Amino acid sequence: MVMAVRDLEAGRAYFEKLLGCTFHSADEDEAAVFGVQILMSWDGGVELVAPIDGTDNHVQKILDERGEGLIGVVWAVGDADASRSAAEELGHPSFFTLDYDQAKIDDVLQGRFSRYYEHFIAPGGPLGDMQVLVGEFDTATE
Repeated sequence: MVMAVRDLEAGRAYFEKLLGCTFHSADEDEAAVFGVQILMSWDGGVELVAPIDGTDNHVQKILDERGEGLIGVVWAVGDADASRSAAEELGHPSFFTLDYDQAKIDDVLQGRFSRYYEHFIAPGGPLGDMQVLVGEFDTATE
């Protein structure tokens, strides 16, 4: 789940206490393109996003309209491209794709995966106003 918070560190403290989980930094440069900062908790299943002050971004708009809380879901699928195509046929275009090579996975995702490939799908219709991501997330084997 993707949670919007006003203050990333306060959100970290809250969810670490609530869930007993640990957060890791995400790719700061990639997130900054969207005007946000991100922390990931793999053991808690939570992604925290907060706006970067002084930027025009969708998270700030959501926070202004409805406050902190759930703003998105991430679904693991067997074929992310097929899900993207289906979403487009249903009127929900993909507007961003992440396709990490192993070096990026090791650097940004603590080496947790052997495949990390996802599409960001535009909200609307039965998806409501949720940000939806569909992806292939193959767990790294030791």
